[in-house]
Amino acid sequence: MSKERTAVLEPNILDIYYADNARKLHKTVDKILCKFGGLSDKDKDDFYSLANEVFVDVMKRYDSSQSFDGFLYTCLANRIKSEITKRNREKRKADRMSISLDSINNDDEECNLLDFIPADFDTFDEAVKAQECGQYQDKVQMYISRLSNRQVSILNLLVDGYKSNEIQEMLDISSREYADDMKNMKSYENIKILF
Repeated sequence: MSKERTAVLEPNILDIYYADNARKLHKTVDKILCKFGGLSDKDKDDFYSLANEVFVDVMKRYDSSQSFDGFLYTCLANRIKSEITKRNREKRKADRMSISLDSINNDDEECNLLDFIPADFDTFDEAVKAQECGQYQDKVQMYISRLSNRQVSILNLLVDGYKSNEIQEMLDISSREYADDMKNMKSYENIKILF
């Protein structure tokens, strides 16, 4: 395409795509993005910025052998797909590095990470405090009635101040059984009655 043709074409194309706050360019990007889900407004803004870069590149490479709209759409679609693929690849890379708090420790003991992470909130401490104030007495009884005999024994030993390894030894249970009981005792279905 000659420089004279480019000079005539550029203002017209720029006016069409960038009129009314780049409305046509944004609509083109939105049309491509509707094929992908889970995009936030911030993501869309990122893709609008990317579209500006692509638009400049398309203006330089356009040779009028096809329609400008079709050429721009193809270039935008390819670049957006590449960007989404790159972002998904980065997420997968981050996911491989993450560890579930429920995953079992590889040592001889069958413990999960939640057993080792201290927390400020302890359901049992809160229940004991409420019990000492005379509040929730009926709720605590209902909570306890939902537990198995072994879970009630664990609860009593916890209230008496025993540590998890001491409780496992006293009740002759494995760390996995203890962890399962604790998970059940702390499950939302059981503790929702307390609050």
